[in-house]
Amino acid sequence: MERIGAHEARTHFSQLLERVVRGESLTITQDGKPVAKLVPTDSPREEAEKALARIRARRERIKGAPLAELMASVHEGHRW
Repeated sequence: MERIGAHEARTHFSQLLERVVRGESLTITQDGKPVAKLVPTDSPREEAEKALARIRARRERIKGAPLAELMASVHEGHRW
């Protein structure tokens, strides 16, 4: 993955986006340290397929689980 300085990224942002659209991934650096990545997004179909895979995996994990475990799974990652 190519590294691009923040100043250069600001100056040539349009060209960098064109490269990302063509499939390249770039790392943006500030003072030589990586701070961000420009990566192509998944197509809507790929995003839907990933979501479906996560749903199927969760269904397999909770099959036959007690109610308390199911509720914990629903709230997994939530912060109250």
